Amino acid sequence: MIKAIYPGTFDPITIGHLDVILRAAKIYDKLIIAIMENRSKTCTFSREERKKLIEECIKDLDNVEVIVGEGLTVNMAEENDCRIIVRGIRAVSDYESELALATANMNLNNNIETVFMVAKPELSFLSSSIAKEIASFNGDISDYIPPAIIKEVSEKLYK
Repeated sequence: MIKAIYPGTFDPITIGHLDVILRAAKIYDKLIIAIMENRSKTCTFSREERKKLIEECIKDLDNVEVIVGEGLTVNMAEENDCRIIVRGIRAVSDYESELALATANMNLNNNIETVFMVAKPELSFLSSSIAKEIASFNGDISDYIPPAIIKEVSEKLYK
C-alpha cells in the first residue's frame, strides 16, 4: 500500500487544495491530509474547525483521512507510515519555497520523498488569504471555496 501525506494549514481549504486532494487520491492507496501549524501564519479557523471543513469536502473519498498534526511534517509522515509528501505548486514563487522545504525534509529523512503537483492553470490564482479577504467584505467566494463549505466560511469571515 502506498500512503501519502498532504500537509498544510488549510485556513480554509480552497478549491485548489481540493483539486490536489482529488488528484492525489487517485494516485495513492491512502492519502492523509495533515492540518499543520505554521508559526508564520495567524489562522482564522481553529484546527478542529479546519478539520471539520475538510471532512465535509472529502466525505465521499474512502481512501482519504484528515488528521491534526504536530511538529515537523517529515516526522508526521513517518509516524503515519507515509513515504510520500504531496505538495501543490501554483507558481514559480511556490516552487522556490517548496524546494527549500523538500530539501530540508530530505536532509531530515531521506526515506521520504516530496512529490509536487502543479495547479491547474484555472486554479493557480487561488489562495486561502485572498478568499478570506473577499469573504470579510461579504464578497462572492464561490470561485475560491468548495461549495459544501461556502456558507460556513462566509459566516465566519463576514463581520
